[in-house]
Amino acid sequence: MNDQAANLRRLVEDKNVYPEPPIPKETDEKEKISKIKAESKGPRTIAITSGKGGVGKTNLTVNLAIALGNMGKRVIIIDADMGMANVDILLGTSSRVNLMNLLDPDVALEDVLLRGPYGVSYISGGSGMEHAAEMTATEREVLFNKLGACEDWADIILVDTGAGIGKNVLDFIVSADEVLLVTTPEPTALTDAYAVMKGYSRTTENPNLKLVVNRVIDEPEIREVVGTLSRTAAKFLKLSVECIGYIYDDQMMVKSVRSQVPIMSGHPEAISARCIASIASGLVNGRQEKIKLGWRGFLRRLFRK
Repeated sequence: MNDQAANLRRLVEDKNVYPEPPIPKETDEKEKISKIKAESKGPRTIAITSGKGGVGKTNLTVNLAIALGNMGKRVIIIDADMGMANVDILLGTSSRVNLMNLLDPDVALEDVLLRGPYGVSYISGGSGMEHAAEMTATEREVLFNKLGACEDWADIILVDTGAGIGKNVLDFIVSADEVLLVTTPEPTALTDAYAVMKGYSRTTENPNLKLVVNRVIDEPEIREVVGTLSRTAAKFLKLSVECIGYIYDDQMMVKSVRSQVPIMSGHPEAISARCIASIASGLVNGRQEKIKLGWRGFLRRLFRK
């Protein structure tokens, strides 16, 4: 972790990458509070993001939607990973319409909201739409306005963003009520996760970010990862970061991805599925829930499997 901490500190030295958040005027404070109360009646909007690709962000999104649905919540996934949309691939489906079709004046939200398998409702981002990463301000406004109608059909909206700290990614995570930042214990993933924290903290007035650590081996590794990121964020960004959950490394998850059957549906008894169910419960109940590895977990640690 010494090398990881050194990488994180070097990122802090570049202090001019992001603008400082605007300071609200005192005269606008009552209006701001009133607006927050008015908007709080809608569904929870949770952006799921990561510093780099390949850490399991979209897989978590899909399985989290299933877990929340099992708890009686109406969930919609917005696949906002522009140019690398994979929600329909993980669900084993394909769609003829996608998020970008909403830019057509004649297309309404119900035209692109798909009822997928496993009770998952989603709007596809459309795989391979590289040009979407350069949307104009007008196009983003049209997209946001039409997506507003989702509040009538969902209790929770999960926004699967792209990886990294591009402008469109920051637009989505800053607009969300909550942000789940997915990382793995790999040094590059931690460094990129910190970069997201830095960009997010400097572009929002009210940060609300929680960590999900994927592919962990044991509890000491979890504590090390969370400790490194939370201490660095607190020291250099004045950002409070907590861990909402973790997912143990699990070969059943690999098999589920390859078979295009979400693990929450195909193997709900697997350790990784129970971890995701715990994260869903934590989001609903407001606290992290510990997962016991049991006998197989003991054997995995013993034999380093």
